[in-house]
Amino acid sequence: MYRRLTIEEFDSVTLRREALDQGYDDRAIRRLVRAGVWRKVRHGAYAITEVWDAVSPQDRHRLLARAVLRTAHGSSVLSHVSAAVEWGAPTWGIDLGWVHLTRGDGQTSRRESGVVRHSGVLSAGDVLVREGVALTSGCRAALEVTTVAAVEPALVVVNGLLHAGATTRAELEKAMPLFEHWPNSLTARVVLGLSDSRISSAGESRLYHLCWKAGLPLPVPQVLVEGLEDRFTAFVDFAWPELGVFMEFDGREKYERYRREGETLEQFLLREKRREELICQLTGWICIRITWVDLGHPVRTAARIRNLLASRGSLVGAPMTPPGA
Repeated sequence: MYRRLTIEEFDSVTLRREALDQGYDDRAIRRLVRAGVWRKVRHGAYAITEVWDAVSPQDRHRLLARAVLRTAHGSSVLSHVSAAVEWGAPTWGIDLGWVHLTRGDGQTSRRESGVVRHSGVLSAGDVLVREGVALTSGCRAALEVTTVAAVEPALVVVNGLLHAGATTRAELEKAMPLFEHWPNSLTARVVLGLSDSRISSAGESRLYHLCWKAGLPLPVPQVLVEGLEDRFTAFVDFAWPELGVFMEFDGREKYERYRREGETLEQFLLREKRREELICQLTGWICIRITWVDLGHPVRTAARIRNLLASRGSLVGAPMTPPGA
């Protein structure tokens, strides 16, 4: 399991020029790499191996992107996927090996050496400095991602930015006309129609997308269930209240988010089972659980969901249009 970066580690990638200024020479740098103390992560940039190996792909991207930005033109800012990751958005199905920068000085866009350099107009409201890093706003980053990713991976990012409060639906709707001349603007419109700030994790976003893609009725995210006895309250990931069905996504994110201190995986799963039983007793609903493995078989998983909904008194199968599409 990955650990989080500490504040001190955010700038733990050393550039060659910085190492030389600190008294190292190229021979010393090579020795550190051979000894496994440093890891070369791009030309002229070295990470502390112990840190690099311990953190998530998203945090590795943050380290790499910050290093690239330190060597870039002064008008450059992190944008697209790199800005979204810096904002803390989850990712799935996006190549984090490429760092995205945008320059506002009219230079031609190009891809080289692991860096995608975009050219674009950056207004004052489009750029922020966060934790010392220049990057595009949460709103702009969300829309930028829709131009470089398909609907499903883009939805994962946009929902993450909405849930984190980096942007709002109102901001996205207001900015959308300015992006309609960009490539893949149709993707942006579909993603915006499907997006929902109540959906936080990559797995939940993918499950919601699966329901839409399969033409299933779209479930309501984060439905509150309350019981008078014992002051019980719980949120379920998704529900079709009118059909008496709720759906939970079981992924590592849920375990990391809700596991109590000192609780083992087995103890957590037992507590989840008891929680599900109590929800069913209080509501009379039935539960279907979906995992990452299930998401890898969308046709089969959609059939499971459809059959369960149909068994509750509604024959479903007509294609659904996402809100706002």
